Amino acid sequence: MSLDRFEHFYAVIMAGGSGTRLWPLSRKDRPKQSLVVGGDQTLFQNAVNRLEGLFPYERILVVTVAEQVGLLSAECPDIPEENFVVEPLPRGTASVVALAATAIKHRDEQGVMAVLTADHVIENAEHLRQLLKAAYGAALQDYLVTLGISPTYPATGFGYIQIGEKIESFEGLDAFLVEKFKEKPDLQNAERMVADGKHAWNSGMFIWQVKTVLDEIERQMPALFEKMSEIDLAWGTERFVEVLSRVWPTIKPQTIDYGIMEHARRVAVLPAKNLGWYDVGSWESIFDALESDADGNIVLRGDTISFDTQGTLICEDSSDRLIVTIGVKDLVIIDSGNALLVCDRKHAQRVREIVRYLEDHDRMNYL
Repeated sequence: MSLDRFEHFYAVIMAGGSGTRLWPLSRKDRPKQSLVVGGDQTLFQNAVNRLEGLFPYERILVVTVAEQVGLLSAECPDIPEENFVVEPLPRGTASVVALAATAIKHRDEQGVMAVLTADHVIENAEHLRQLLKAAYGAALQDYLVTLGISPTYPATGFGYIQIGEKIESFEGLDAFLVEKFKEKPDLQNAERMVADGKHAWNSGMFIWQVKTVLDEIERQMPALFEKMSEIDLAWGTERFVEVLSRVWPTIKPQTIDYGIMEHARRVAVLPAKNLGWYDVGSWESIFDALESDADGNIVLRGDTISFDTQGTLICEDSSDRLIVTIGVKDLVIIDSGNALLVCDRKHAQRVREIVRYLEDHDRMNYL
């Protein structure tokens, strides 16, 4: 099938996060998206590779911070240098979307953008491309489209999407109106939503026309739109760097979910039932994303010996150290050379507290 009809379709990969919950493997000089989680490719390389056949490198944009441009460019040198869109400092996904939309608008006023992330594991790349093609068709009808993951268990760590009536089919996939976005639930509500079959996990992946999302930003986030308009006017001029560095820090941080999606006018969802999607946000999430052995253990890499060990994640990332476990259960053990993490899986989310502690006590050599 000819892909000429997708000539106005652009992929935007958000890759500016630091991944504090994956410390000590994730560091300032090796952020989460540059980690290898299964296989031999980084998360960022996988995010780019699964777009092959739909998006040429010229239509893949990467939004990141200046410190990570060199690292990410080295991982995927086929992406043109000018396609790295730099945010001076983190201001939330709403500003990322606005910045990327403005970049695409200056290239293609008919542009449609797929907002993707660099820290997801997606096993079924072919289905992702089918979903993106379908979402492109819905976006051309002025919908803001989100990909909803059909839940496999009552997760309390994801937001949910309440699915409404069917709109129509695109590329053989049914699109539905979004009734409501719901915040991360407690277990009882998560069980209820999974059981009723009318809810999906919010994947954080969105597809829309550039002009449509900019119109929504103007309507719902006028302060952001005003600041982006100033940046827009300076785009491509010698004033751009000065204007961006001056205006960007004054933007109030906000997510695209809260800032736009919850109260947008025309929102559609495409349920993804066989995507093999995992959000690698913490060490505990690795147990969902990767296959474990018969004892429930996962060895990311390194030389390990385990006796009487169950449900434990081990990663030895220094040069030649052997890790041995005996009689332990449900641990996370990460050796990154100058820092060793040992924690109960139930407390894996608290790793970010350690990162804050190190920052507060000026122990930057461990960050």
